[in-house]
Amino acid sequence: MAVSLYMDVHVPQAITEQLRRRGVDVLTAIEDNSATLADDQLLEHCRVLGRVIFTQDIRFKALAEDWQRQGQSFAGLIFGHQLRGTIGQFVKDLELIAKVSEPREWLNTVENLPF
Repeated sequence: MAVSLYMDVHVPQAITEQLRRRGVDVLTAIEDNSATLADDQLLEHCRVLGRVIFTQDIRFKALAEDWQRQGQSFAGLIFGHQLRGTIGQFVKDLELIAKVSEPREWLNTVENLPF
């Protein structure tokens, strides 16, 4: 089963568009009418949806790492620093994640991109 992705509000639309062209299941916070949710609410929302979230917000990453330490469940978070990767690198890595990993592998996991 492929991993479904969720894009945080500040992720460039080009990443979402390229992933969709490659057949990846992607939902954005804007499309989901969740753009104004607080990070903790959005992390919980993604858990309920069963989608791994991609963000470029370092505070969001820190929140997910706190949840890891506390044993609080979430579907997974992928962090891509805006200055350490290109749109193309993020697309390539996210496509690989979506197509070759399983949702259960991402439970309570925080990963940094690019690989």
